[in-house]
Amino acid sequence: MPSLRYYIRFQSPTRSPRGHFPGVFALTNGLAREGRLSVTEHALWRASNDWYDTHVTNPTTVDPTVYDATLNPGAAAWFRATATTPLTRVLPYLDILSAHGVPCVRVETRTPGRIIYEDAEQVVAVRAFVPEA
Repeated sequence: MPSLRYYIRFQSPTRSPRGHFPGVFALTNGLAREGRLSVTEHALWRASNDWYDTHVTNPTTVDPTVYDATLNPGAAAWFRATATTPLTRVLPYLDILSAHGVPCVRVETRTPGRIIYEDAEQVVAVRAFVPEA
């Protein structure tokens, strides 16, 4: 059984203009917002988002400031390795991103940064940002 101190994140391998690595949900939501999903992909995306909305706590409902760019710059959510069902449910998002040529990588760590929110499935952490030279 994986340790509670092991975390997994799916994100872009490329920094956004703001210097962050957008996560799998932001990437897929972006495609949906831009109207780039097929009818089938849209239905899958909507059903997947609905599942997460029902089964995994949105950290902002507990702490509205968790993703505040001033208070917690670069805050990012990480799944606990023990969150097997939520982790398995990421696959449709990865399939959609792949179909649109949007790269997304799996990142694993024992040290996600300063944890500012946690529950049974996830943590939100802030890492020190070191600009590339």
